[in-house]
Amino acid sequence: MKPSQSRSMGKIKPCFYRRIFVLLLILFSAGSYGADSPWNGKSAAVSLTYDDALGVHIDNVAPVLAQNDLLATFYVTSNSWPLRSRLDDWRAIATSGHELGNHTLFHPCAGDKPGREWLNKELYLNEWSEQRYIGNLNINNTLLQALDGKTERSFAYPCGDTEVAGKSYVETITPMFTAARMVGGTPPTIDKVDLMRIPSHMVMGDSAEKLISLVEAGIKNHTWVVFLFHGVGGEHGLNVSKEAHAELVNYLGKHKKDVWIAPVTDIANYVKDKQKAKK
Repeated sequence: MKPSQSRSMGKIKPCFYRRIFVLLLILFSAGSYGADSPWNGKSAAVSLTYDDALGVHIDNVAPVLAQNDLLATFYVTSNSWPLRSRLDDWRAIATSGHELGNHTLFHPCAGDKPGREWLNKELYLNEWSEQRYIGNLNINNTLLQALDGKTERSFAYPCGDTEVAGKSYVETITPMFTAARMVGGTPPTIDKVDLMRIPSHMVMGDSAEKLISLVEAGIKNHTWVVFLFHGVGGEHGLNVSKEAHAELVNYLGKHKKDVWIAPVTDIANYVKDKQKAKK
């Protein structure tokens, strides 16, 4: 090497290191979540959730999820006849890796709100004590553990109600669950997730195009999209067609490179770790 070349390289080195420093600064300024792939290396997260332990969840939902190798969260109301009459089927769902979430024993809701005419007066949550309600949740957790052997699970607020005896019970149940799903709200980015108030989109006769558009928006905005299903091909007034549901699931199955599809508890634990590391 000629002396002139050595001197030339010596002059380049400071500039080279400055460029490296700027690059690292840009990377760190994007945050520890990752600007474009914050969700376990993916652009967005999606949780498919199914409420009330309906027979169609076994017959119409589980098979299409299995075909696409996807896992979901089934929010179980243990007094449901399709649960009590098909325990082995629900045990098989848990064995397959799906989450059995807590949705109370009897599905009590506030009876003093509009549109609750369907609710039995004995299930008016606004007339229950907090002690009675928490006991209801504890018993349901025990029953679900008997089915899946797990002590960790998430919760879904029946009817989206978060008060009992005139006050919020969110803080009381926080130690009991990894997370809790609400009804409605805007999908959050990972840094904005409130694990005890996770928003969801309640599906009511939606087309496949609409459901898929919500996932596409999640990919664009890097959010956690949670779908709330009841009936799938029937069995509930809040229903979506088998075809629209299957088209959404098939779409998700083909876009795993962009979307992390997982049960609520799995994603909640990931969020918890990321938020803790960010502090």
